[in-house]
Amino acid sequence: MKLEMKDSPGQLVSVLTPIRDIGGNILSVIHERDPGAGKDILDIQIMCDIPEGTLEPLISGFRTRGINVLRVGEERFLVRRSVILIGHLIHTDISDTIGRIDSTGYAEVHELSMVMPAINEPSSAKMTIKSDSLKDINRALAILRDVARAKGFLIIEPLEGN
Repeated sequence: MKLEMKDSPGQLVSVLTPIRDIGGNILSVIHERDPGAGKDILDIQIMCDIPEGTLEPLISGFRTRGINVLRVGEERFLVRRSVILIGHLIHTDISDTIGRIDSTGYAEVHELSMVMPAINEPSSAKMTIKSDSLKDINRALAILRDVARAKGFLIIEPLEGN
């Protein structure tokens, strides 16, 4: 599940307690501050096994603690891949390139840092794409490869291991 809550000391315990209270088993927790959501918001992705019939009480327990439940689903992991793009990225409409990834519904550009040495020189950018699964990251990278071929820029990928 994906949860969102106010970021303050001890708040992670308020996520773990309702899971414990229903007899659930926590398998993994990923928590990070989302710069786009404001500095006092914490995104949490948690994977857990819970007894049958306890999902609604768990969600209710989260809500009474001020935790927003953004998504409940099957096994999902936050996967990120970073690549370097080199070429005339601005002149070939970087927002279009980003939009092609973001519009998929299964992946999005999470970070972009760019260096532009001179107006007529190729620029370079580090782009980080995030998704819920390695399969979807690979689908998004395939789209990015197609875009790069069509727009004539180079991709160096991935910066992380598979």
